Amino acid sequence: MTTKIVFGVSLVILLCVLSTKFSYKLGVPALIFFMFVGMLFGTDGIMKIAYEDFSSAQIICSISLIFIMFEGGFNTKWSTARKYVPKAVLMSTLGVVLTALFTTLCCHFFLKLSLAESFLIASVLASTDAASVFAILKSNNLDLKDGTSPILEVESGSNDPMAYLLTITAIGIMLTGKAENIFITIVIQLVVGFVSGIAFAALARYVLSLKNIVVDGLDTIFIISVTLLCYALTDMLGGNAYLSVYLLGLTLGNMHIKAKAAVVAFFSDLTSLLQMLIFFIIGLLSTPSGIPQSIPLAFFIIVILTFVARPLATILLLMPLKCSLRQCLLISWAGLRGASSIVFAITAVSAGVALSMDLFHVVFMVSLFSIAIQGALLPTIAIKLKMIDESPNIAKTLNDFDTHADFQFTRLVVDDNSSWIGKRIKDVGLPLGSQAVMIRRDGKNLAARGKTVIERNDEIILNVPAYTPSGKERVKELLIGKDHPWANKKVEQLGIPDNELIIMLQREDQGIVPNGDTLIQAGDVLQIYQGE
Repeated sequence: MTTKIVFGVSLVILLCVLSTKFSYKLGVPALIFFMFVGMLFGTDGIMKIAYEDFSSAQIICSISLIFIMFEGGFNTKWSTARKYVPKAVLMSTLGVVLTALFTTLCCHFFLKLSLAESFLIASVLASTDAASVFAILKSNNLDLKDGTSPILEVESGSNDPMAYLLTITAIGIMLTGKAENIFITIVIQLVVGFVSGIAFAALARYVLSLKNIVVDGLDTIFIISVTLLCYALTDMLGGNAYLSVYLLGLTLGNMHIKAKAAVVAFFSDLTSLLQMLIFFIIGLLSTPSGIPQSIPLAFFIIVILTFVARPLATILLLMPLKCSLRQCLLISWAGLRGASSIVFAITAVSAGVALSMDLFHVVFMVSLFSIAIQGALLPTIAIKLKMIDESPNIAKTLNDFDTHADFQFTRLVVDDNSSWIGKRIKDVGLPLGSQAVMIRRDGKNLAARGKTVIERNDEIILNVPAYTPSGKERVKELLIGKDHPWANKKVEQLGIPDNELIIMLQREDQGIVPNGDTLIQAGDVLQIYQGE
């Protein structure tokens, strides 16, 4: 029996991984393919697995969503998104509420559903899916104008907590028939969730900064435990647990912590696996033979969301903040429904809410319509609205290319004392085997030709052969406190052993490659290579 289970799990993961390649070619999010793999194994599929346990599915998907929310915050670069945060947060809070309100009214008056049912389905579908939006943009190699991409990134990464809050409120109303103390409950959820997330982030950073507390190599496991503890404790205190883990990720992701690169890589792979799991379970729970009866209601709701509720909420909130109509329409269209909406629907079904409709399959079809139709047309809509950013972007053009090649990109800054100033690229002594690819000068990206003359403050982007670590190299991190003997000394004054070298220091959000004259300051984090 164990062997069969292992075989089945490995086969599912393999099919999901292989289906990703087809999704990129078709410009469709891979999540849809994961869902179809689940349907293939389900009741009406080839394997005929009769899985109808919504309670266990709710537990699995909720735990998965914890790490997806954490990773969404952890990977948000605050320095880039900061100036767009007010718009994004407005959309992820009040925007979710208005979308749910407009959808509730439409469902009640046009579909003749009860107010409670209308509010529940509107709440479940009020959030948007970050993974779907950016999978489509990335597969089409598109960037958007006027900060639209960071607005969508922060909004879609942070609007699940508010949708979850509305969902559990709606479930409570459906189960008790009462709507008492809703405002107090919402305030408690938000305040406790916010304070808990920030507090756990500060605690985690403090513990990671201490020596000999967390053994090297166990940093990621420590962060996993803190994330789960943050979620559980916040929920027990009556707070919004998803908000707390999102803020935990956002805060930790923008702090300097040990082994951050390893943490980023681990959570990226983990959330990819969990997204496969969620959509596989969604497909497994579905009954294709029972879907047709849910299509008319699902189609009407996706029309309401796409052409009424989401556009109204977006225009009302963002146009007063000087967003153009074109940008508002694109942000509205990019509000795709995905995993979180279906997870919230599973939560409602497992809670035993009595409904006049098949909530799971309705939300299932709404999400499918949203991703497959609305998502597929997103690049076309962006082009028609003239919202594609055509300007060269080093992060967009080089980073993606770098991950698939046997080389990497590095940067050299030409300071006031450089002997390269006034010389042509072909006349300076570039590192052996390297190539100057680009020069950043006065905010512009210039092609680095052999005849290009180097100027003061140029940033030269070099293409150099990649090095794959053998695993035997040792690099330690050292935090310089106010009382550390190295504080306020130059590197040449430190008396570092011959087999050690400071290869980088992190100062706030800046990485500095030091030389002998570099002054070490309190708060710096040093990366020290230790030779044999």
